[in-house]
Amino acid sequence: MAHDEKKQERLQTQYNEIATLAGGLAHEIRNPLSTISLNLELLSEDVAPGETPRERRAQKRIVTLQQECKNLDRILSDFLQFVRLNDLTPDVADLNALVTEFIESFQPVAKEAGIDISPHLHADLPAVRLDRSLMRQALMNLALNAQQAMPHGGLLEFQTSFDGNQVFLEMIDTGIGMDERTISKMFQAFFSSKSQGSGLGLP
Repeated sequence: MAHDEKKQERLQTQYNEIATLAGGLAHEIRNPLSTISLNLELLSEDVAPGETPRERRAQKRIVTLQQECKNLDRILSDFLQFVRLNDLTPDVADLNALVTEFIESFQPVAKEAGIDISPHLHADLPAVRLDRSLMRQALMNLALNAQQAMPHGGLLEFQTSFDGNQVFLEMIDTGIGMDERTISKMFQAFFSSKSQGSGLGLP
């Protein structure tokens, strides 16, 4: 038992060191990225409204670069969140209320995508301890995954339940589903089936 505890402490120390290094590296990348984004915005103003063919080509390239900067910034945000997973701030919360709040905020996105949301929330759900911010982010990641799996619309269900010992939250969609390879790797850090995915949404 003592050996296992020492091993766990050593692994935790190594994780903390890697997380600190990775977090610092991500911040160092984000600083010049912000400068690049700002200068692209200034360039976009210089060539607007694109009256000549050359200006229109330049504007199109600037828009492409701006989109890539946004993608990089999103990946950095996912990465920073991933390395901070040990910094949880759990609090007693009403899971049904949190899910209801999320559904209300996501409803406009779902409506535009032709997705119907159907909540089935347990009436006597006990309070749970969770990190509210990370829980909202997890709900958003799963909802966006569901949206992408239903390009022609569909149904997204939220179900909470209680078996007398544990509280459960299930999100069920009518999307295309995942193949066996994706299922086996979906909790693996940096794995993604999407070309622009960071692979950090579920881990």
